[in-house]
Amino acid sequence: MAALSEPSIAHAVDLRRVSAHELEAVLEEERLAWRTTLKWDFTASADLVRRFVKVQALSGYALMLRGEVIGYSYYVCEDHKGLIGDLYILREYGTVAHEDHLLGAVLNAIVNTPGVRRVEAQLMMLGDALERSLPYARHLQIYPRLFMMADLDTAARLPAGRAAEALRFSTWRAEHEEAAARIIVRSYQTHVDSRINDQYQSWAGAKRFLTNIVQYPGCGSFFGPASFVAEDADATMVGISLASLVAADVGHITQICVAPEAQGTGAGYELMRHSLVALREAGCGHTSLTVTESNVGAVELYRRMGFQEMKHFAAYVWERL
Repeated sequence: MAALSEPSIAHAVDLRRVSAHELEAVLEEERLAWRTTLKWDFTASADLVRRFVKVQALSGYALMLRGEVIGYSYYVCEDHKGLIGDLYILREYGTVAHEDHLLGAVLNAIVNTPGVRRVEAQLMMLGDALERSLPYARHLQIYPRLFMMADLDTAARLPAGRAAEALRFSTWRAEHEEAAARIIVRSYQTHVDSRINDQYQSWAGAKRFLTNIVQYPGCGSFFGPASFVAEDADATMVGISLASLVAADVGHITQICVAPEAQGTGAGYELMRHSLVALREAGCGHTSLTVTESNVGAVELYRRMGFQEMKHFAAYVWERL
């Protein structure tokens, strides 16, 4: 009797049943995709995935086809929320059906985690991000976002703005964290981004957000020399601009926000200009940022400062699960 052949339909298996070696081809292609598409060096993030997979400590699923790993996705759960950290499928197999199968497996696992009521995700490599339905669609809100890039040879030569002399600018220090968290909560109180990331809604959440930016490589390696705080004449912090390095020669603005009372004064422009100049002095040729498309004022400011749209993607929020 002939042996049964391997199934030709992709299926999801727990990441803890997969070795780092089996995942290697996917991680290598993803590393190249991030570098080619976004100028990001994905190496540190890929190494983190390898490390956790080796010790069977990463929650998520691998997508298997004929005994080979063709994709993966992982997630973390904290308090009431699940965060989908990544999802990538080899280009050869990158169909909507495969993406939905993998995403559905991850969402099912998160939904069945006790206490979880919300899921957040920003999946940069998901295909047709704004033109498709997704699993658990009736619980889903989609927020179109832009990935923008600036050539620092031009952007770093922008003239000083009207806030240059009215405010005092200094580089980021660890002791700025508590005041910065308060500014994040106040500046995002009625902002669309507080619906995308609920950490913006509380001081404790904002502090955790800042800690993640500084300590973990999700948005590159935090770069203090290009991260600034702005203070008024009373030495009260009124804005922050935080930067990271996503490659040896590419920067990224991970956060820029201004307190409500200082909005419209040019503080945001000047904070951004300080970060761009510092990144250029550090040897970066380009810098990127992400912004919610409906945040029209910010998008227009970034365009005036030399940023161009490179990619449309989406932030996804599933609620009332």
